[in-house]
Amino acid sequence: MPDPIPLRSPSLHDNVAERLRAMVFDRQLAPGELIDEKGLAARWQISRTPLREALKVLAAEGLVELVPGKGSRVVSLTDEDAEALFPVMALLEGRCAHEATLRASDEQLAELHQLHERLEMHAAVDDIDGYYRANHVFHSKVQALAANRWLDRVTGDLRRFLRLLRGRQLHLPGRIDASINEHRVLIDAIGQRDAERAGRAMHDHLMAQLAALKALRAREQRQGGAHKRKGR
Repeated sequence: MPDPIPLRSPSLHDNVAERLRAMVFDRQLAPGELIDEKGLAARWQISRTPLREALKVLAAEGLVELVPGKGSRVVSLTDEDAEALFPVMALLEGRCAHEATLRASDEQLAELHQLHERLEMHAAVDDIDGYYRANHVFHSKVQALAANRWLDRVTGDLRRFLRLLRGRQLHLPGRIDASINEHRVLIDAIGQRDAERAGRAMHDHLMAQLAALKALRAREQRQGGAHKRKGR
């Protein structure tokens, strides 16, 4: 896909930062990858100054790290990072679901049900990428419906790091089926205005994602070991 038209804006580095975030979240810039500042500046027809300013913004957000003498590198989350992050997100998103259930209007809940139907459609055809994107929109909507600016702030900040994993746990065989079932429990609880059950369902859904991620990594390690043994 060709790049959009060259960036021209009074707040150029903000626009550059937004484009860089999108590339990181879509894995056009992969975890651990050094960022080619010269190449990106040439593609976007900008100087390296706003690009470097944008990279400082992403470094402050924790999405990239500045490497002395080499430039900037996309952050790569470790297994330990995931095991520490998911329980915190489970607490935060569980609270989002709890408060959204109490505060959302009937019209807003109808919109949330529509988002759930998109998940159902992607799950039915085992569309991992589509499911991942729809899932992000759904969770963001629940967060917004909670209408708690402090909860929104901290949840949004940490959600960036979950997006670095880009739904890898969905590649575990059978995970999409399990995930959509978890969502059915959640949407039913929200629809019934059962805030306690909605909070538990969302919490358990996040912890199930961690369990699936760990199972996927264990499976990949077993497969890698088997390939090495065959190659001897």
